[in-house]
Amino acid sequence: MKITVLDCVSPDRLTEKYGPTGNHVIRWLSPALPEATIDTVHVAGGVPAPKPGEVDGIVISGSEKGVYDDTPWMAPLRAILEEYREAGTPVFGICFGHQIMADVWGGKAEKADKGFITGAREFGSPAGPVSAYVAHQDQVTDVPPNAQVVAGSDYCPVAALAYDFPAFSVQFHPEYNRGFTEDLIDMFGDQLMNADQIAEAKSTLDADVPAGLFGAQTAAFFRGNISR
Repeated sequence: MKITVLDCVSPDRLTEKYGPTGNHVIRWLSPALPEATIDTVHVAGGVPAPKPGEVDGIVISGSEKGVYDDTPWMAPLRAILEEYREAGTPVFGICFGHQIMADVWGGKAEKADKGFITGAREFGSPAGPVSAYVAHQDQVTDVPPNAQVVAGSDYCPVAALAYDFPAFSVQFHPEYNRGFTEDLIDMFGDQLMNADQIAEAKSTLDADVPAGLFGAQTAAFFRGNISR
């Protein structure tokens, strides 16, 4: 089984300290999917995504960009998402990945009026409430006609989507940990939030976010949709 992470994050102070975002996703998913070979391509750096048939499954990372931004790499990403759907290539999306999948496949993502939200937040799901780290202002605001909402919260009603073809996505960041999220707040919080919002975000960091959050579910998604 070969999985490729499409890394949609441009280099910044966090990637300088922690390494590329694609590597975080690999470290998170690999323990739950040990039979897979997982690599990463930096689509935000202009590296082409693999074509259907060259890979068994795709993960789309978060990004500092929104689906409405005019970047050289986003139009090719939109086009390849349509190819993956047509070919039945399983796709899992995280944050920006969640948003662009919805935007391409008949829904809409945009800046929400809640402002930038980070720290840990609780979401309702069929398995019960779960806490997860987040970092976003954009949200899916219109659900694609072929998708079902399977997790949400008061501030983010569309926190996870399951499609009627091999695609699944989440607004939260299962690959984040406490230290990374705290550094994100320290490095970028003053650009995105006021002092009260920063303090509120930091107050959530002691939440009980499970290690390997959503890894088993994501592994089961790929196993169930890849025939080899």
